[in-house]
Amino acid sequence: MSRIRLPRPPRRPVDEAGKAGLKVNLIDILIAENGKDHHTFDYEMMERQVDANLVVRRGQPFHLLLNLNRKFDPATDAVSLIFTVADAKMPSPSNGTTLAIPMLNDNSSSLPAGGWWARLVATSELSIKVQVCTMATSVVGVWKLDVDTKFIPTGAALSYSLPSRIYLLFNPWCREDLVYMEDEEWKKEYVMADSGLIWRGSHNRMRPCAWNFAQFEKDILECCVYLLSNVGKLTIAGRADPIRVVRAISAAVNSSDDNGVLMGNWSNDYSGGTEPTKWQGSMLILQKYWATKAPVKFGQCWVFSGVTTTVCRALGIPARSITNFSSAHDTHGGLTIDTFIGEDGKVVEELNSDSIWNFHVWNEVWMQRPDLEPGNYGGWQAIDATPQEESDGVYRCGPTSVAAVKRGEVKKAFDTAFHFAEVNADKVYWKFKGTGQPLKLIDKRTDEIGLSISTKAVGKFQREDVTDSYKHKDNSAEEREVVLKALRQCGHLYSRYYLNEALEDVRFDFQLRDDIVIGQPFSAVVTVANRNRSKDYTVEVTLRVDSVLYTGKLKSVIKKEVFQRTIKAGTAQNITLPVSYAEYAPELSDQCAFNIACLANVKETEFEFFSQDDFRVRKPDIAIKAPTEVPLGEEFNVTVSLINPLPIQLNGAKFVIEGAGLGTPHKISVDKVAPGKEARAEVKMTAAKAGQKTVSAKFYSKELNDVDGYLNLDVIDNTA
Repeated sequence: MSRIRLPRPPRRPVDEAGKAGLKVNLIDILIAENGKDHHTFDYEMMERQVDANLVVRRGQPFHLLLNLNRKFDPATDAVSLIFTVADAKMPSPSNGTTLAIPMLNDNSSSLPAGGWWARLVATSELSIKVQVCTMATSVVGVWKLDVDTKFIPTGAALSYSLPSRIYLLFNPWCREDLVYMEDEEWKKEYVMADSGLIWRGSHNRMRPCAWNFAQFEKDILECCVYLLSNVGKLTIAGRADPIRVVRAISAAVNSSDDNGVLMGNWSNDYSGGTEPTKWQGSMLILQKYWATKAPVKFGQCWVFSGVTTTVCRALGIPARSITNFSSAHDTHGGLTIDTFIGEDGKVVEELNSDSIWNFHVWNEVWMQRPDLEPGNYGGWQAIDATPQEESDGVYRCGPTSVAAVKRGEVKKAFDTAFHFAEVNADKVYWKFKGTGQPLKLIDKRTDEIGLSISTKAVGKFQREDVTDSYKHKDNSAEEREVVLKALRQCGHLYSRYYLNEALEDVRFDFQLRDDIVIGQPFSAVVTVANRNRSKDYTVEVTLRVDSVLYTGKLKSVIKKEVFQRTIKAGTAQNITLPVSYAEYAPELSDQCAFNIACLANVKETEFEFFSQDDFRVRKPDIAIKAPTEVPLGEEFNVTVSLINPLPIQLNGAKFVIEGAGLGTPHKISVDKVAPGKEARAEVKMTAAKAGQKTVSAKFYSKELNDVDGYLNLDVIDNTA
């Protein structure tokens, strides 16, 4: 892969006076010195006797020793260091994938601000020591190094390529790095510790399991860098941003949609792989993945978390595994865990997609969040590699500011609502009366989710409870206010129902008047109740009635009205939208269907309520009188009648009476039918076949049609 350079004059290794051009023979990457300064001495690739690679952290100086063919002369020699991202297909200074850094003399009074720099710090007869500093926002990953030298009097130029690679990591020791962590003991625990504890079990029987993170072992760092570029599909620029990096890691550790590290399995059938409980650490998993580039079988949440801790620590991002007992899995984004109970008292299983796990393990990573500021959202961020729900079309989760979770700010990026529900959802029980019927809240539990959230204590193999970093004490005034705040931001229908039923001072009860016969007026009624006994509220309620086609599409607006009301403390008001026949008749669809909707909001709290339902006015029934048993082949009388339900006269009225095996249809005109009067017709029919038969009747008029009725009768064959 070539890099972009300015044209050079032809090489002339010796000038007119016989002085040779400066040549780099070898570069000593000073493993011991750099490893100590950068806290990278434990990486296996730094300990190799042959083919060692340099591992350093960004934003912090490191040193290189250049062995030369002659003594360096600052008056005549120029040295430049060319750093290139190893996998850049088209390296360019414009996108930061190749950087030419001129070496400054050691007497330079100032160093470049806001960029990479290199300076001479020591010289000897045949070597120079160069100090190099990268930016705290540099791309993390693998870099190549070339050193260009130039003999200024003649322009003779030479180049040397370092055969090994330089691995550049995030730097929790650098204040300018977004992952900077001030506490030294924390850095020992969350960056350098290669073993720890992950809790499993239940909130009343917590059980720690030891886990070997092994972030410094053979092939681990190479595998982690590969995950960013080849599995997480991060752009090179994206690898400089820890926010984007950890989001990619949460996707790359699972294999649900990207051929990542681990394949999940919760089936209890682990044939063809390793049972999740048998893993003791991340090393074998990542080494096997690095060797095969195929998902390793199998993992569950604590395994995904253990591997994620390894990947993050290997790349220099402080990380820890977090166990949440009684962990909610909210599948619909409503911030509640909903259980639906049928009329018979049984759980309606097909509606219950939410679940509560005895425990669930995810990760926290430490970094600042400039994308969320202002508001102090930095610090611990939750990420989750266990494939549960898609986020922007990929199975990944986070980074979520833990501070945002505690505040109930569920709109903050990324996936805050999902993490909020995991630790602070309310368990809600609904009475389910059937499709299209309103749900009724029958019970709620507000302190059973998110218990004993645990991690390993700093410097000790003990449990540290971090529940209070995610939420206030359950059922405290602060915690209830946060839940209310989160639910108000959530647009899901269940959240709206729950707010209306359980949490808001102002409750809306939208009522439909059932069993309205066509021709009669009907009303849409919403009852607004103020449950606060010391505060008045102002509400705006919009009631709307539309006619609807049988396909469900709206046909036209029949009536709409907006109401402004002040609801006094501790009182309730009915708001009614009356609709007369004269108002709905011109827009009536064939099926007499309406959509009635209520949109309301509380001015003081900005709470909004919305509900809608389909509604039909009932057409009258045709009364049919006939014998319940009739002889085969004999005539019998059939009488049909109907009361005009409309407040207007029916014109051009007629009945059509028929039945399979009962002869030809009968069409009887009754002409005009006054309001409230009866239309009646009588016909004679003959059954041609024995068995049960059905007499059916239809009524038509210009003002009312598609009215029907039927009657079953038995045809008896007396000759049989």
